[in-house]
Amino acid sequence: MYRQCKIWPLAAAIFFSALAAAAPPPTTSEVIATAKPADWRAVDPQNTLYLQLDAGRVVIELAPAFAPLHVENIKRLAHEHYYDALSIVRVQDNYVAQWGDPDNRHATPSSSQSMPPEFERPLSDEVPFAALPDGDVYAPQVGFSNGLPTARDPQQRLLWLAHCYGMVGVGRDAAPTSGSGAEIYVVIGHSPRHLDRNVALVGRVLKGMPLLSGLPRGSGAMGFYEKPEQQVKIKSMRMQIDVPAADREHLQVMRTDTPTFKALVESRRNRYDGWTVHRANRVELCNVPLPVREAAP
Repeated sequence: MYRQCKIWPLAAAIFFSALAAAAPPPTTSEVIATAKPADWRAVDPQNTLYLQLDAGRVVIELAPAFAPLHVENIKRLAHEHYYDALSIVRVQDNYVAQWGDPDNRHATPSSSQSMPPEFERPLSDEVPFAALPDGDVYAPQVGFSNGLPTARDPQQRLLWLAHCYGMVGVGRDAAPTSGSGAEIYVVIGHSPRHLDRNVALVGRVLKGMPLLSGLPRGSGAMGFYEKPEQQVKIKSMRMQIDVPAADREHLQVMRTDTPTFKALVESRRNRYDGWTVHRANRVELCNVPLPVREAAP
């Protein structure tokens, strides 16, 4: 008995000494700062859209794997310069900023037509999915697919994009087939996840969110501007591939299929940042940041 009591203080001292010496897990900023070149991917010019406003440029990465028909139509409309004549007509507080032509003042090109909803897609090995460790209210599983917040139902074999901050969707009327990409919105507020699987999501904003989230709110119903002079004119919308090389952005997005991204997720679940008192040990889908950085040309 005496021998056991004598060993216990020594073992305890060793244990607590090792515990004190162990470095805390990295913070989110440390994960990003120490990410390797292989943890990043370049943005595809064929699927990157530039929304040009007087105040600056908004860069949107499109998601053809989830809404190929809508994405193709948006590319066609951008190539035909359809969006250049339009305006941001709706900015609803804590919800969306939307542009289009609700009053039909401009001729709609033949390429702008209704199409299948594309609210969801079948599960496929061709579409990666990195699941988060915590649950979700709106879907059986959530995670990321090539940097896009994604939900899935393994039993129904379905996969769909989620309405997180910065996600880009296609406006529609009551009929599910009434959206084409002629009207587009961006989520600028708290994640309206109830819209999941009810609207075709076509991508997300990589750069320039303050240009949209900082716009004056519309005073009309659903945030529509009540006077034409309140609307924010769109100078142009172009695919990156159609923009001269000297004027292109050089952005990289952190890959979401790597140990580095898993470490980033954990840094958001439990924040060892010197400020947090109670660590959540949980993170919800739309509260995981998707790092984007400028790369050398």
